[in-house]
Amino acid sequence: MSPRPHGITRQGHYAGAISRLVAFGADIAFAWLVLLVILAGISAAVSLIVGQAVNLRSFHVLGIVLLLVWYPIYFAYQWALSGKTLGMALFGLRVVTAEGRPVETRHAIVRTLVLPFSIAIFALGLFGIVLRVDHRGWHDRVARTCVVYDWDARAARLRWLARKHDFPAARAPATQA
Repeated sequence: MSPRPHGITRQGHYAGAISRLVAFGADIAFAWLVLLVILAGISAAVSLIVGQAVNLRSFHVLGIVLLLVWYPIYFAYQWALSGKTLGMALFGLRVVTAEGRPVETRHAIVRTLVLPFSIAIFALGLFGIVLRVDHRGWHDRVARTCVVYDWDARAARLRWLARKHDFPAARAPATQA
């Protein structure tokens, strides 16, 4: 295998299964950590109001409901806002439409709603990520999205909540006459 010539990057190419899996794992960890902070805040607030220590561990149904509500919000909101989650920004990935345009809110919501089915049905919906040339799973095909490498200075600085059009375009150097 010959080394890649200097200046050729993976930018814009379909993201591979391992990159996507690692970013998804990071997102699960980040979302779990934020959920624990939210639950600790709720527990502290209720304890202050009631005047007694409240242990939310005994409220299993509340925990499951919060989990089922929080994870879709975590993913859909970030995908709709910038096309990437915190984990995707960390590993240089972005969700775009199948045509390569930025995702819209409807794409993010559909992708979020179909993702559990891609995983739950014996992970059959994820085989496309490994077997297809465009690395698209069921959730990608239904939402008409794909995941591409997007490693640039903004992603490296973890500015995952900024769309490209939020920054002024780079100016071409003035030609000297």
